[in-house]
Amino acid sequence: MYTKIDLHTHTLYSDGALTPCELVQLAYKNEINTLSITDHDSVYAIKEATECALDLGIELITGVEISTDLDDKEIHLLAYFIDLDNDELQKYLQFFRDERIHRAKRIVKKLQNLGLKITFDDVLDHAKNSAVGRPHIAYAMADLGIVKNYQEAFEKYIGDYGPAFERKIHVSPQSALKLINDAGGLSFIAHPGFMKENLLMSLIKTGVDGIETIHPCHNENQIQFYRGIVNQYCLLESGGSDFHGGKKMDNENLGKYYISGNQLDAMRKMLQKNNA
Repeated sequence: MYTKIDLHTHTLYSDGALTPCELVQLAYKNEINTLSITDHDSVYAIKEATECALDLGIELITGVEISTDLDDKEIHLLAYFIDLDNDELQKYLQFFRDERIHRAKRIVKKLQNLGLKITFDDVLDHAKNSAVGRPHIAYAMADLGIVKNYQEAFEKYIGDYGPAFERKIHVSPQSALKLINDAGGLSFIAHPGFMKENLLMSLIKTGVDGIETIHPCHNENQIQFYRGIVNQYCLLESGGSDFHGGKKMDNENLGKYYISGNQLDAMRKMLQKNNA
């Protein structure tokens, strides 16, 4: 029997604050009994979380949030029920693990060229075992006294329009969809409230399986709007808290944004149809 189903969460293996087990334990406290960890371009957390989830009776659905690019806009696709051992998926994820490191090094080099005293080792001290990214650079800059806080690092240096910004390398939505399909998964457009409607419609035409209708950035009118699109194009619904941890508002979202058992059952039926 389902109670709360959260299919959008993150751990320190991408840009979250908690370990996989800490996330599972917090999900349990918030009465979530079906969970998907959807780290950015990483599935490391899933195997680590499996034992904790079993101990607490939480169903863990394999997932990942894949970064793509459409019309020079960063678009995220959520993948569920993927085969973690799929060779092509593993090649893709390894490429992006390596690219995260290269990108972080390029950002640090730009900061050094601006006369700032920071090294890549300073960044790694904050990343520890997680996937290195801009948040770790920002925290390192704050600890070194280069900026007053995390926010200032983004505003002055490493934000999308800052002097040390480096673009991510993305795959196309079509390539991501093929990857997801080949790994036996289902594909969903993440948080469509962040994109313009023309981009949403373009993504639907690429052949996604569904849309994330439930998300903290969606108000009730938006939820109903996206559900209308789901019904019109015979798509599936997903949703969740997009939990990262570390912020009071974010922590409160866990257990507040979730989908129904019927919506999850519809996903399972689609999987059965695909595998028939």
